[in-house]
Amino acid sequence: MGDPATSMVMSTPQVPPPGTPDPEVPPKGRRRSFSKEEKLRVLTEADQCTRPGEVGALLRRHGIYSSHLAAWRKQRSQGTLSDAKASSRGPRPSAPSPIDSRVLELERENRLLQRKLKQAEIIIDIQKKASALLGIPLRPRPKGGRG
Repeated sequence: MGDPATSMVMSTPQVPPPGTPDPEVPPKGRRRSFSKEEKLRVLTEADQCTRPGEVGALLRRHGIYSSHLAAWRKQRSQGTLSDAKASSRGPRPSAPSPIDSRVLELERENRLLQRKLKQAEIIIDIQKKASALLGIPLRPRPKGGRG
C-alpha cells in the first residue's frame, strides 16, 4: 500500500515500572499541613543535627523549607506547639454586648407592631368598603383628637 515509514503505526502505551511516582500534575494543588506532633518530631531531628549538610538532608527528606523550621521554632518558643488546644483561623468571636441584645429586642417589638398596624389598616379598609356597600355614611372624624 505504501511506504512502511509513512504508514501509521499503533504503539502501545509506555507503562512506568512499579514504584515510580506518577508524572502527571494534579489539576489543583493542595497545601500541606503538619500536625503539632509532626512539627515537634522534625524539630527534634533538626536539633540533633550536628554536622554540616545534615539539616539540608533533613529538609529534603521531609520536603520542607528552612523557613518552616524557623517558624516552627518560633512557635515552640512561644509555647503554641505544646498546647493541646488547636488555634482556629479567622477573627476571634467577641462577647455579645448588652446593647446588641436590646437592639434585637426592639427590632422584634417593631416587627410585631408593624404586623398589628397592617392588620388594623386592613380592618379599617374592610369597614369602609362595607359601609359604602350598605350605604351607611361614616361619621367624619373630628380634627385634633380621637373619637
